Amino acid sequence: MVPPSPDTASSDVPSSGGTRPPGDRSPGTQEIAVPTEGIAVPAGASAVVEAEPGGAPDPEPDLVPPSSSRAGRNLVAAVAVGLGLGAVILVSLLVYPPAFLGVIVVAILVGVVELVRALESGGARAPLAPVLVGTVAMLALAWTRGTDGLVAGFLFTVVAVLLWRLGDGPEGYLRDATAGVLVSLYVPLLAGFAVLLLVPDDGAARVLAFIATVVGNDVGGYAAGVLFGRHPMAPSVSPKKSWEGMAGSIVACVAVATPIVTLALDGPWWGGVLFGAALAVTATVGDLGESLIKRDLGIKDMGTLLPGHGGIMDRLDSLLPSAAVAYLLLSWVAPV
Repeated sequence: MVPPSPDTASSDVPSSGGTRPPGDRSPGTQEIAVPTEGIAVPAGASAVVEAEPGGAPDPEPDLVPPSSSRAGRNLVAAVAVGLGLGAVILVSLLVYPPAFLGVIVVAILVGVVELVRALESGGARAPLAPVLVGTVAMLALAWTRGTDGLVAGFLFTVVAVLLWRLGDGPEGYLRDATAGVLVSLYVPLLAGFAVLLLVPDDGAARVLAFIATVVGNDVGGYAAGVLFGRHPMAPSVSPKKSWEGMAGSIVACVAVATPIVTLALDGPWWGGVLFGAALAVTATVGDLGESLIKRDLGIKDMGTLLPGHGGIMDRLDSLLPSAAVAYLLLSWVAPV
């Protein structure tokens, strides 16, 4: 859990209908950052003017408050919250591993509520009650029945969503039911693989390998993106994510994963390299996927629960798809 960075975080608010998006300028004009003191600027927006050819730019640079990152976040708050979340995870895993199951359940329930509320801003009303009940069922069945229990819980949740939505009539049924299935798949089903990682006797080490590697992705991407980031990876989705940052993420993930896989899980060194590289990809894809959803919905964050981070879903985005890949890879390179 680390603060969002120029490489891992993006401004997910699309341009409003009355404002031309960046890059949509008349020929021969340029954007110039101007000081915003004394000027009313909407929250989260930057003050930009267009200068005619030959116009002199403002000599003062666009300053970022010392407590904020280049991504526009409160860096101090983000680091503090990240350390606090990390402490909760470590204590629950090292002192009493089953307690981590409770941490997962609480986090996923909050994430489900955040995602459902976010989808409502786009007009889709996913049935919340059956998804919440199904979330608890999926995670409990993953703990007690393994993969079969997780899949069965998901299928029952899908049926419950489809039936529950019938009570509100046919109007918008397909849209709302699809949203409910999406939430069930995206959040609790993928989180169930983190529970499956915890089940074996060395489950604490497996979960730590998974989470530490994803944290390495964030840290490596942050450092490489700030220092070397020049080439955007997906500018229309996450403008501040760069290919240089992606390279930094892969290096960091491999450096974190290899010693854990080899020393704590008795896996081969190449298994650690593969594990780290794969999770760098899935964590990045997860981050981009959530950014795409937020851009489509026109929102900055999924929630406001975590200062400097946004909502719980804004921290789960890279963890959820990585949990599934981590479980599958460790079942191969470091079987129980």
